[in-house]
Amino acid sequence: MKILVTGGCGFIGSWVCEYYANRGEEVISYDNMTKQELMRTGYNTDLARTYNWDFLNKSGVQLVKADVRNKEELFEYSHDCDFIVHTAAQPAVTISMENSELDFTTNVLGTINVLEASKEFNIPTVSCATIHIYGNKINEELSENETRYIRVPSAINEEYPLLGGLLTPLHASKASGDAYVRVYADTYKTKAASFRLTGLYGPRQLGGEDHGWVANFSIRASLERPITIFGTGKQLRDILYASDLVNAFDAFYKNPVSGVYNIGGGEKNMLSLIECIKLIEKITGRKLNVEFADGRFGDLKYFVCDISKAQKILKWSPKVLPDEGIEKLIDWVEKNINLFK
Repeated sequence: MKILVTGGCGFIGSWVCEYYANRGEEVISYDNMTKQELMRTGYNTDLARTYNWDFLNKSGVQLVKADVRNKEELFEYSHDCDFIVHTAAQPAVTISMENSELDFTTNVLGTINVLEASKEFNIPTVSCATIHIYGNKINEELSENETRYIRVPSAINEEYPLLGGLLTPLHASKASGDAYVRVYADTYKTKAASFRLTGLYGPRQLGGEDHGWVANFSIRASLERPITIFGTGKQLRDILYASDLVNAFDAFYKNPVSGVYNIGGGEKNMLSLIECIKLIEKITGRKLNVEFADGRFGDLKYFVCDISKAQKILKWSPKVLPDEGIEKLIDWVEKNINLFK
């Protein structure tokens, strides 16, 4: 089996590469190694950006520095593959607002190129979308208690309307990519799925204030630096540990039923920002310095995935609970603290 992973040296991409390499499969990590997001974190940008490259290099993964926006190059490396996992993306709302052209070319053109490869070479493909494509009109449906926003019913399925409320370029680009997956599945009968992903976390996540909040909190806690919460802190997600997402990708490969899937931790993995802070304090035994700032434009205050479609069709369910997953994340951060200084 031969697998191409776009964004292979990113957080999720590196987990996919590692998983299949450990199974003895032939794996290509296809990544342009951009530092766009990392440069905003204050971390050791060069060391942090090459961490997953060096990690995968020891695992026998073929490392290709290339861009999904380059169709010819993408075709060169994908033509004889058995599976494509498309994780390459511009993932941050903040960056999308500052550079909408980068956001568009990466998330829309890049995804079309991947789907063209899938169609041309008949390769089953999973593309990573986000629950942000539903928009933030959900914010109007919430009540709250002391630590979290609440919605009844709590879980949201794939039939919920898309692009409601205030929109940013990220909403548009990721929704476009999601739509094109459905277009290629319907029009060209491509075996393609769009995974609408919730809050992801785990070791090797270089999260900052723009993206990757569970890792950002864990990193700042380990550095004993202040943590800024934008808004009330009651924002809630059904967070999903990296290995559980990798198992979802593999479940689609084994049963490639095209379509869209909400892929998240579900109701067992609901966690607000405030609750995450408390959990990190419990794990580390340290009181964290938390500061509050105004909420950010376009923020989605709540999302919990109804994962019943993925459970039924893909026979997949998440297994790692936040207590276990965040402890593993913090352990990795503290063993690699030089990446963040």
